[in-house]
Amino acid sequence: MRLRHEFALFAVGGVMGLVVDAGIVQLLVSAVHWNPYYARVLSFLAAATATWWWNRQHTFAKRDSGRSLWSEWLHWMLLMAGGAAINYAVYVVFLYLLPWSQRWPAIAVAAGSVMAAGVNFGSARLLLFKRTKTTS
Repeated sequence: MRLRHEFALFAVGGVMGLVVDAGIVQLLVSAVHWNPYYARVLSFLAAATATWWWNRQHTFAKRDSGRSLWSEWLHWMLLMAGGAAINYAVYVVFLYLLPWSQRWPAIAVAAGSVMAAGVNFGSARLLLFKRTKTTS
């Protein structure tokens, strides 16, 4: 039951991250005319930071990383790089195979996010927030 609860909260954080990621990439491409490939780097950093905050506060609130905030954030970013590689690969395939998606990169972001969700959850739970918090 706890695993399902954590995954549900992780999914909520993932949707929040998707909104941040897709919103930033769409804004940078549509309003600022950035290259959609470069815009994705900045949007990923913002989204991964937002999901780290959500997950440490909610999803894994009863678990502990045993790290300082800075170290935990850095570890989170490194772990999310695995999911980001999958996510970005799907994003690039969308932009390449569906040229219309270059004007609407938020759709490609969503497709990549769905594909990477399981990898990200597993690495966060098993490698970073692996210990149950002890009460003082």
